[in-house]
Amino acid sequence: MILTGQEIKKHLGDSIIIEPFDDALLNPNSVNLRLHDELIQYEELVLDMKKQNRHRRLTIPPEGMVLSPNHLYLGRTLERTETHNFVPQIEGRSSIARLGLFVLVTAGLGDIGFSGY
Repeated sequence: MILTGQEIKKHLGDSIIIEPFDDALLNPNSVNLRLHDELIQYEELVLDMKKQNRHRRLTIPPEGMVLSPNHLYLGRTLERTETHNFVPQIEGRSSIARLGLFVLVTAGLGDIGFSGY
């Protein structure tokens, strides 16, 4: 079952925590989450899971930034989310996908009880 925006709002502070919460980001059946201004950019083109891969931290300036091709960037949400009794589903926005950006490259389902960004 997918909750409506009003059902999400009804469960805020109890089974659903979104901090900070902005009512303007509530949609008919979702809440928009925002990108934090901190990114991690891997410095190597080939990543090896057996070792610590070199990376650097970037801050997105207020005017925005242009991403370089062939680089992996990791971001997080501005909002901290936590759910109890509901499985969160994270999806990218189609407007971002039309630019060729993958917002989420792992499973879109979260875990009940997860708390984080």
